[in-house]
Amino acid sequence: MKTIQLFLIATTALSGCSKKAVFPQQKQTDTTTVITKPMTTPVTYLALGDSYTIGEAVPQIQSFPYQLTNLLKFYQFDVQAPDIIAVTGWTTDNLINAIARSDFKDKKYDFVTLLIGVNDQYQRQSKDNYRTKFAQVLHTAINFANGDSSRVFVLSIPDWGVTPFAGGKDGEIGSDIDLFNAINRDETAKAHVINYIDITAISRQAATDHSLIAADGLHPSGAMYKQWVQALEPLVKQRLEK
Repeated sequence: MKTIQLFLIATTALSGCSKKAVFPQQKQTDTTTVITKPMTTPVTYLALGDSYTIGEAVPQIQSFPYQLTNLLKFYQFDVQAPDIIAVTGWTTDNLINAIARSDFKDKKYDFVTLLIGVNDQYQRQSKDNYRTKFAQVLHTAINFANGDSSRVFVLSIPDWGVTPFAGGKDGEIGSDIDLFNAINRDETAKAHVINYIDITAISRQAATDHSLIAADGLHPSGAMYKQWVQALEPLVKQRLEK
């Protein structure tokens, strides 16, 4: 897997505010209109991970952090472009070391996503090491969220065993992915992080739907990332509205 490093930071313009108007009471009808409250305070977002976070093999705008950001903007949240600490091929150890060296290590964010572990599994690293290091990086993510564990969103490891790159070893790889996910789910619960998004089942749809796989035969396509965002966005939106 090639190594492409993205340490991204950008600022978007503030969205406009509308004045509150008072209208005469009208007779209630059967039609209900739901209006999302505009959010005028800038929202900051940090994405931690590996190739699945930077969106290897797809345009940046199709990566899940950018699709998530754009969808939240649709709901009138003034979300800044995400800061991203992620590189193709990174293990949990690599992510921890990169955070310590990053320009973002002392910043605080309104919410944080964490998706890490596929390269620990791919490189056949110890599951005990993964447990220790995942717990460490998860607590770092909570610290980035200003100590608020409800602002951290953990995504499970996708099953790359169903991709052409796996060469038909889907059973072996899939069962091992499940063991790694059992670890990150357990550590997420121990850290009192309530937002655990199981995207593994979504990733396994690629076994029969090749539109969910990017042209490199390994990574998700923009269409699969969209499904991840559809599962993630309601939880993030609910938290930001509190």
